[in-house]
Amino acid sequence: MSDNSKAQNVLITIQYDGTGFYGWQIQPEQRTVQGEIEYVLKYIAGEDIHIHGTSRTDTGVHALGQCASFDWNCSMPVEKLPMVMNRRFGAAGQGRPGKEGDIKIVSAKVMPEGFHARYNCKGKTYRYIIDRSGDIFRRHHAYLMQDELDIEAMREAAAYIVGTHDFKCFEAAGSTPRESTVRTISNLTVQEEAERVIIEVTGDGFLYNMVRIIVGTLVEVGKGMKKPSDLPGIIEGRNRSQAGFTAPPQGLYLKEIYFDEEEE
Repeated sequence: MSDNSKAQNVLITIQYDGTGFYGWQIQPEQRTVQGEIEYVLKYIAGEDIHIHGTSRTDTGVHALGQCASFDWNCSMPVEKLPMVMNRRFGAAGQGRPGKEGDIKIVSAKVMPEGFHARYNCKGKTYRYIIDRSGDIFRRHHAYLMQDELDIEAMREAAAYIVGTHDFKCFEAAGSTPRESTVRTISNLTVQEEAERVIIEVTGDGFLYNMVRIIVGTLVEVGKGMKKPSDLPGIIEGRNRSQAGFTAPPQGLYLKEIYFDEEEE
């Protein structure tokens, strides 16, 4: 289905339920989100298509607004990609055998030459859901926890995290060394909605497991295991052992990704 015209640079926005995937990044003998998307694009284009995702989400983590870019040199119009791809994924009831429609392409659009979904990203928002209903059927999509939480204390602690800091304390032990662990968190909210506690964090970048460790730290504050006033010392100490536990992946959602306005 390829033609001889110049390839277009395409950006797709993706939703997925991470329960059935071994994370985003393609891996041998494992079902991954990247692998499934590239499989479907190859089916449509008749040739290998390599996509560049903005974020490499872990096993069990979900996405409301993941993004990926790729070169498209196919006669099919870009605007038709969501409809055709979703049929293959099963979102429209026409997926491959055994596939449940756990990926959905929300949109597809042509971007300027040289655009890259990872390197042109300016920020991300993650959502984390704590479910206190005790409903086991929500266990793949939230952190089930019925303990009482002091929401105001969690909000007070969250305020200390907002800003530009060295967040080494919120990086998973054993992570690949980085040039810098300084990041800027522009917003961190803790909201109570019926049986759920929803934590949303926006920043210019995140360390490995950073959001889940922030959530675990806020939960320990909510349980009274830590005080809000402990947060400045935890951050300044740059010691992973001083922060809270790593919250489970099931409650984490990549909500939104931000690019420059001119790129949008």
